[in-house]
Amino acid sequence: MVLEALHAQADEESLFALIAEGLEQWGYIVLPKGLPRHLIDCLQTLHQRERERFYAAGVGRGSGQSQNQMLRRDKISWIEETDTFAEPWIAWTTSLQRYLNRSLYLGLFSFESHLAVYEPGDFYKTHLDAFRGQSNRRLSLVTYLNDEWSEEQGGELVIYRPGADECLTKVKPELGTLVLFLSEEFPHEVLPAKSQRLSVAGWFRINGSSTTLVDPPS
Repeated sequence: MVLEALHAQADEESLFALIAEGLEQWGYIVLPKGLPRHLIDCLQTLHQRERERFYAAGVGRGSGQSQNQMLRRDKISWIEETDTFAEPWIAWTTSLQRYLNRSLYLGLFSFESHLAVYEPGDFYKTHLDAFRGQSNRRLSLVTYLNDEWSEEQGGELVIYRPGADECLTKVKPELGTLVLFLSEEFPHEVLPAKSQRLSVAGWFRINGSSTTLVDPPS
């Protein structure tokens, strides 16, 4: 569900309530201008500081991870909780996690996120965010950091109806647009960008630990 652009920044409680309502009713929500300005500034600063540390993103997890240029061509840099400059982002996502657990009983246990850069021509083909055979990623979050972005620059996020090829929504990567969706339910892709495209992707995870596996890892 795509809500109208927020004419004034909603307070945190109201914003979280909108997110919870969208997830409960539709399983996804798109909020143009939804990300608070201080978090945009925080994440743009992190992008600037990390620009020499980006590396080609892989597919899969752990020892099974590999690079597949046919599937994705973006570059990423993981956001570390210990980074002082990331504190506002970590605090906000922690508050959101607590709110969603109280209101929707999602059992969210942790959050991880990375900065992403799509150079002209880069893309990410249709995929699910949940790892194959696992259900640790419960909720995905995406937001955008380019100060200006036009239709001609491409790079849209396309979210598909679960189990079908039908497009539910196509999201233009405009500054501060906030997108959340259930990780295991919604296939999605990033269309080729024609300009450098800056974004952040994150995942709220459940505790998937067992007697033989610590997940998420410490």
